Amino acid sequence: MLGLVVVGAMVLATVFARPITIQEIGVTVQPFSVAPYPPGDSLLFDTSTNVEDYAPPSLDPFHPMGTDGTARDVFSRVLYGGRFSISIGFIVVFATATIGVVYGSISGYYGGWVDEIMMRFLDVIFAFPGLVLALVIVAMLGKGYFQLLLAFTVFGWAGYARLIRGEILSIKQNEYVLAARALGARDRSVIFRHIVPNAIAPVIVQASLSVGTVVIGVAALGFLGLGFETTASEWGTMLNAEQGTLSPGPGGDIYWWVTVFPGLAIFLFVMSMNLIGDGINDALDAQEDTTVTQGGGG
Repeated sequence: MLGLVVVGAMVLATVFARPITIQEIGVTVQPFSVAPYPPGDSLLFDTSTNVEDYAPPSLDPFHPMGTDGTARDVFSRVLYGGRFSISIGFIVVFATATIGVVYGSISGYYGGWVDEIMMRFLDVIFAFPGLVLALVIVAMLGKGYFQLLLAFTVFGWAGYARLIRGEILSIKQNEYVLAARALGARDRSVIFRHIVPNAIAPVIVQASLSVGTVVIGVAALGFLGLGFETTASEWGTMLNAEQGTLSPGPGGDIYWWVTVFPGLAIFLFVMSMNLIGDGINDALDAQEDTTVTQGGGG
């Protein structure tokens, strides 16, 4: 529940960080702005704030996370940057889980040579590290939001396919499945109305844990300079732009805040998603244990 509260708060903060406007039709769907400053604007020449570059965290003027090397407010950039990392994490997991469930369900249900061919294709995908494949795709297609979505979706579904396939192999011989077949139900109906709902629990757990993995992957590519443009406020890109502050500057100063706060945002979100995944896993295990205990007692 703590992880759920933290993730919920971070999602709300990113959604309401700055107004959301659909440029094509000129309609503002979200008019609120939690971030005190535009994330891409330098405050160096703003006489109303009198802020310098690498200003430490301060409440007067209001810069609770300080400013970066071009006098941009780190707090505003961290809030706004969550839109990139968090949205990519959820969209990629939804897409990969959907593709993987469909692929693995077909493979496990039909079995035989169909299963053999489909699983050998998965073996080829698993032969390559996922992050390396994402890096190659981004290097080929270039930087950008949709490029990252594609990079983590193209091969990310394989794990879900293998997971759901194993569950279906153990479920498809149950009596209710045989009964549905005997009543003349189509294969599509048998798979997605009778088998998948009873095999989806491990996929839900894996999906909740994978959101954090995708966010870390996006941040890793951003830190390597392959995610977004250097001026973007995505968390990994912010770390890449300010990695030089990790060592003392000419005056011996260390501007720790420009890297600590983006890194802390990554840590909090990923840790919270892991807590949610563990909680879902415990809840599902508790239901299974209760079922086994009741069955044994009977």
